[in-house]
Amino acid sequence: MTDVYTLPDNLPIPVDDGACDHLIGLTLPDLSLHATDGSDVNLSMHKGRLALYCYPMTGRPGIALPDGWDDIPGARGCTPQSCAFRDHYSELKQLGCEIVGMSTQSPAYQHEMATRLHLPFKILSDQSLTFTTALNLPTFVVEDMRLIKRLTLIANDGVIKAVHYPIFPSHSDAAWVINFLKSDDS
Repeated sequence: MTDVYTLPDNLPIPVDDGACDHLIGLTLPDLSLHATDGSDVNLSMHKGRLALYCYPMTGRPGIALPDGWDDIPGARGCTPQSCAFRDHYSELKQLGCEIVGMSTQSPAYQHEMATRLHLPFKILSDQSLTFTTALNLPTFVVEDMRLIKRLTLIANDGVIKAVHYPIFPSHSDAAWVINFLKSDDS
């Protein structure tokens, strides 16, 4: 079985394919997504700073990842990424930033993960790909699942100010967000 908490040393490094070049300056879509706390969240209504990290899918201990998962650049590392945001949550909040995660996994699947990992922030389900389609976020398909490529959006009052893409290694993402927030004047 695969250890979902640890990244292998030989993961392929994703390259910037330009799939997120259009995002800066866009407004987050006006739609609601189901969150792990049972609420519905409309990110376009968020006031202030928001970091939305998008990831393909988290694994579960004892359950095999899709065949070839480690060979897909940028696919592996969703659990370490979520744990890094959890571990830096206090610092991110002190910088005036709300953290939200998002994948295309079901709310029930995400709830199990958020509970198991003790995440202090919401994880949103874009199971129907409405948010992903509205922003034309990059995706890939594996085992008949359409998944979001790993990326992070930083928005202020609903407008995207920065994009981290591609992200590698995945657990470096929270530090990237912190560095951006410390240098941002908006």
